[in-house]
Amino acid sequence: MPIAKRAVSTVLLPPRHAKVMAETDVLVVGGGPAGIGSAMGAAQTGAKVLLVEQYGFLGGCATAGLVLTMASYYTSSNQPLTQPKALTLFPLDHGEGTPIIGGVLSELVERLILANGAVAPSPSTGFMVPFDPEIFKQVTLRMLEEAGVELLFYAFASDALCDNTTIQGVIFETKSGPVVAKAKVIIDCTGDGDVAAYAGAPYEMGRNPDQRVQPMSLMFLLNGFNFEPFKRYVMEHPDQWRGVRGLEALMQKAKNQGELEIPRENILLFGGAHNSEVLVNSTRILNTSGTDVWDLTHATLEGHRQITELTRFLRRYVPGFEQTYVQQSGAIVGTRETRRIIGEYQLTTKDVLQAQKFSDGIALGSYPIDIHNPHGKGTIVKKIKAGQAYEIPLRCLIPKKPENLLVAGRCISGTHGANASYRTIPVCIATGHAAGVCAAIATKNNQTPRTVKATEVQKELLKQKAYLDNKT
Repeated sequence: MPIAKRAVSTVLLPPRHAKVMAETDVLVVGGGPAGIGSAMGAAQTGAKVLLVEQYGFLGGCATAGLVLTMASYYTSSNQPLTQPKALTLFPLDHGEGTPIIGGVLSELVERLILANGAVAPSPSTGFMVPFDPEIFKQVTLRMLEEAGVELLFYAFASDALCDNTTIQGVIFETKSGPVVAKAKVIIDCTGDGDVAAYAGAPYEMGRNPDQRVQPMSLMFLLNGFNFEPFKRYVMEHPDQWRGVRGLEALMQKAKNQGELEIPRENILLFGGAHNSEVLVNSTRILNTSGTDVWDLTHATLEGHRQITELTRFLRRYVPGFEQTYVQQSGAIVGTRETRRIIGEYQLTTKDVLQAQKFSDGIALGSYPIDIHNPHGKGTIVKKIKAGQAYEIPLRCLIPKKPENLLVAGRCISGTHGANASYRTIPVCIATGHAAGVCAAIATKNNQTPRTVKATEVQKELLKQKAYLDNKT
């Protein structure tokens, strides 16, 4: 299907007026995992909070993107599970561990489980948390409502209001015309660092030296899966399934028949929150940028083409999938990496792999570095030290400029390699939680986030039951 041609010229737009909302203490832009964490953290610290989201629901990549498994937020012994437990659709190589993220994430997971909307993390899930996207939407709405967070939906951030050194507000496009929201402190939780970029914050994209980002994926959920035939196939072909990935022999057979063309080396599947559901993370869309509308259009079209191809392959070639159908596909294409805002400190690959500690640590991560090849086949996985977790310093949330701005989620300050670990849902919630606390303290004391002492943020995070070391 052809897409619209790229812009080839410019036109000067006429001046316009925008409706100005009343100033709040903390403005959170984006209602994904980082935004939920930020809004909760700021509200629980006593700030008046407004969260603005472009869709009519919360969750971002978790719901609109259909990333329906929270990656493990436990330390890992890196010991494979025993063979009887290997017949699963969850990771096998994690081993027993302890949780290293609490606070907002713990409350969310507990509420999801109570609402029958998630499976508790355990060795049988590889310490991942599969969840139901619709229940996720309802639970997070209740959490923010109880915390007193104000919401505005259907508003897309399009620019920032700044003076020479300070961001003062954000411009949103809405059905009611342009709207300006002003705040003492603003937290960019857009994932792409949109607000920070509008405000002139320096940033990087992609890896060195070619600036290529990880490929995109359009997630989809299959229903009608029969686990028993799949289990029999795995027992008869133990080399063809490794927890969540495999089926190389069947893929090659389909490729020889001209029925499969996706640029992946294997099939990646995850168990769902409900029986008979399987989450498919096997589309791979190359050479696209999540900050380019033409690329996003192409990625979405290519993603749906690959979904059709993959569904046909699974039904025809893989036992247990004969009666499956696409229950749901992502409303947005999944973006692993775009802008990484340059902050007061840039977390590195070495920091992650060596489980580095910092005096201003405000969140922990333990997920491996997981880099999908920007050119096509191949995925690089590098694990951190067994039983360890790395710390993310508060400085990674504070852009070099402007003042009164914080970032949270996958756009925080880090390298391409480090981003491949901290981009997961639990860590995004944790950095959001810390950003919200820092923002609230800054507004309370009439400070800029840059001048807030890390010890004050750490003290409040602990009060809100966050974890700041892996001994908790």
